[in-house]
Amino acid sequence: MKLTVFGATGGIGQEIVRQALASGHQVTAVVRDPARLSVTGAGLEVLRADLTDPEALRPAVRGRDAVLSGLGARSRKDAGVTTRLTRTVLGAMRAEGVRRLLVVSAGPVGPDPEGASFADRAARGLISVILKDVYADLRAMEGELARSATDWTVVRPPRLQNKPVTGSYRTAVGSFPLRGRFIARADVAHAMLAMITDAGTVGQGVGIAY
Repeated sequence: MKLTVFGATGGIGQEIVRQALASGHQVTAVVRDPARLSVTGAGLEVLRADLTDPEALRPAVRGRDAVLSGLGARSRKDAGVTTRLTRTVLGAMRAEGVRRLLVVSAGPVGPDPEGASFADRAARGLISVILKDVYADLRAMEGELARSATDWTVVRPPRLQNKPVTGSYRTAVGSFPLRGRFIARADVAHAMLAMITDAGTVGQGVGIAY
């Protein structure tokens, strides 16, 4: 497949690029600073672009089978950036007629899983309060997706870890895996690539955890 990856220099974004190339896909990595992308390989095109301008992003998404985004705030002071940049990506996709889009959000943005313990609900609630600006941004971003004409999927991980891909994770469409607390960035990337052709995830938020 021909894929475009936004946020390609982030932890999840670089894993998406790495795993997609290993699977033989053609990948366009859209970055602001190419020096920060450590992944190389046949089939990789690195495109430096202004992420605030939909017109500048049109060549990056033109003719692609899917777009994957690891865009997100790096800290609370960056709250709002996810919605703004995702809106730009949506504009470029709309202009080019590209429909499949997968993005990263966060577990606490979605509903509590059925049967969640009081401790788990309290922990998710506390995190949501501490990071309220970041999660408000993610909810707004998800709202932008819901109003778009794209075939979108939102992937909602819990606390992220830097570990190798295992493939041994759980997913829950429209919910969150019960007692799921951690997930490796590599496994989030693995799941996103697997969901590209999964029609059951279109228009859905998908919780993922161990």
